[in-house]
Amino acid sequence: MNDTTNGYGLWFLVALNSAIFIVFAFSFYRPKTKRDWRSFGVFAAFIIALFTEMYGFPLTIYFLSSWLLNRYPNINLYGHNAGHLWETIFGLRGNPHFNILHILSNILIFAGFILLATAWRVLYAAQRNHKLATTGVYAKIRHPQYAAFIIIMIGFLLQWPTIITLLMFPILVWFYIRLAKKEEQDALEKFGEQYKKYIKATPKFIPNLK
Repeated sequence: MNDTTNGYGLWFLVALNSAIFIVFAFSFYRPKTKRDWRSFGVFAAFIIALFTEMYGFPLTIYFLSSWLLNRYPNINLYGHNAGHLWETIFGLRGNPHFNILHILSNILIFAGFILLATAWRVLYAAQRNHKLATTGVYAKIRHPQYAAFIIIMIGFLLQWPTIITLLMFPILVWFYIRLAKKEEQDALEKFGEQYKKYIKATPKFIPNLK
């Protein structure tokens, strides 16, 4: 809370970090259809909104400034550390980049990208052979790529919560659920009884721990 630096107005970092994560996700997701581009587009919007507040303009800090100053009088609202709101609210001390929440955030983000990459390889191989993707991570859940996007977003929300991204998150989850239902309708038309058996045997987003 004693950070005296100004961590905002760094629009180059907004553009750089947004580009890195969007390109990274694009290299794993490889959108092809209009539906793919929609699902990727909303994820990209979440990333841009996140880094805009992380390095550009702290809209959330601005709206909460009165409450933050009353409760934490020594806080530097313009310092980068103040944006780690969970650390401030829970009273965690030390460098916020090395506490348990930030470490868990990094693990979730990394795991999400690994899941995204793994799912894409299985799906690509199945599509190339005109088959239903049922192996690898698709043997555990029916929509691993959408689950990966959700996991990554949860990771970022643990690291840097903002009003906009917190409002966007449930909307994006609902959006991915709708896309998943549409994909299943298409798969039922294409694969019929085979996909019905796959639905019965495989959870949608959360793997069966049994």
